[in-house]
Amino acid sequence: MRAAVLTKYRAPLDLTDWPEPCCPDDGVVLSLLACGICRSDWHAWTGSDPDVVLPQIPGHEFCGVVEEAGPRVSRWKRGDRVIAPFILACGQCAACAAGEQTTCPTQIVPGFTHPGAFAERIAVARADVNLARLPEAMEPALAAALGCRVTTAWHALTGRAALKPGEWLAVFGTGGVGLSAMLLARALGARTVMVDVVAEKLAHAAAHGADATVNAGATDAAEAVRAITSGGADVAIEALGRAETTVAAMRSLRKLGRMVQIGMPAGAHAAMTLPMDVLYSGQLALYGTRGMPAWRYPSLFSLIETGRLDLSPLIARRVALSDASAELAAFDRPAPPGVAVITDFAR
Repeated sequence: MRAAVLTKYRAPLDLTDWPEPCCPDDGVVLSLLACGICRSDWHAWTGSDPDVVLPQIPGHEFCGVVEEAGPRVSRWKRGDRVIAPFILACGQCAACAAGEQTTCPTQIVPGFTHPGAFAERIAVARADVNLARLPEAMEPALAAALGCRVTTAWHALTGRAALKPGEWLAVFGTGGVGLSAMLLARALGARTVMVDVVAEKLAHAAAHGADATVNAGATDAAEAVRAITSGGADVAIEALGRAETTVAAMRSLRKLGRMVQIGMPAGAHAAMTLPMDVLYSGQLALYGTRGMPAWRYPSLFSLIETGRLDLSPLIARRVALSDASAELAAFDRPAPPGVAVITDFAR
């Protein structure tokens, strides 16, 4: 099969013929319909993720059609259109029994610990536990964007911060996950202020419903958010994994505010100096989050099906597998609005 393989950090992916995946006894083989290109893939491409051992096929935001199902699979058959979270849990441990599949100690992460979806086909283990059926009307490119950015934002807002209607959400970083958080928050009845240094991204967010925007390159972002929200945001999302935006997000909160760290702190940002006096005096709550348990797909699909949530502004570019290297390299600088999704795996 055709695959884009990471063989050297910060080098173009190797477009090559790769062995066909073997179907796990408890899993399936999917023919890929679409796969998003995410900043987390960039972390793997730069060598910042210790889980990645070369050579590796990146790609963790995917949807596809079942081509083969293993003998221990009972829920899925050939021809089913499905999606999976990027954390494949075991479904049997104490964490999974408690509904906390994102903390499963034996989790499988396609594109990082196992071959990913920058390829024509992918093997997905633990299929009965992790796969969800795609709604009939959902376009594959949009479904792929759900696989990491939307699902992560959904779990952050509803499973961690418990965002309420009427509250103010401040989003630091208006890339794919930040834009997802804004769109989801609006559907939940919250108000949003978006923070970035790229004017084009802020304009894109404003055009799709952000109540306010702040250019952090031109002003003190935390102070601006507090002024816009009359005292501070109720919830802040950090969506870049950078020290300066994490600090600003904390400082943007009102008393008893909640902050969720979505951005992956890696490299120079793996260890940060945070204003603990702000945490203490503001009696803030800080949450980490990573991914979404598969059992939460129905609530997300239900919100989409109400018509109150239009996720189409997320998709900026539909690209070929051969374009993946250029899209990864683009994360080295402020990227354009929206996300890129691989929809053509033949070239």
